[in-house]
Amino acid sequence: MQSIFHLATHVRDLDGARRFYGDVLGCAEGRSTDTWVDFDFFGHQISLHLGEPFATTRTGRVGDAMVPMPHFGIVLALPDWQALAGRLEAAGTEFVLKPQVRFEGQPGEQWTMFFCDPFGNPIEVKGFRSLDTLYDK
Repeated sequence: MQSIFHLATHVRDLDGARRFYGDVLGCAEGRSTDTWVDFDFFGHQISLHLGEPFATTRTGRVGDAMVPMPHFGIVLALPDWQALAGRLEAAGTEFVLKPQVRFEGQPGEQWTMFFCDPFGNPIEVKGFRSLDTLYDK
């Protein structure tokens, strides 16, 4: 079975969401009204509705770093991850966790970065040499 994940979350400004998700992240815009906008979030559907984003705290321990919880994100092939990291850096994105490799040389070796959208919604993007190793132990 193949399926598409859907996430609906709040943002404070749809035009700002369009600039960040569309221009910076490169997500194609889908349907919209005056209170929400959909994006193709790397093959999945994200619906951004006007409202107050959920509260987060840095309580998720990943190695030596504390990352925002809850958060959402995407797993990309490494070349796509590298291209996105470059776009985010060029856009002056403030990172919670700068682009880096973790678990190097171990099962599950991955590149990761954490950042927030302009409304405080935390996003993690992981990169793998092979997506087949995503669940390796």
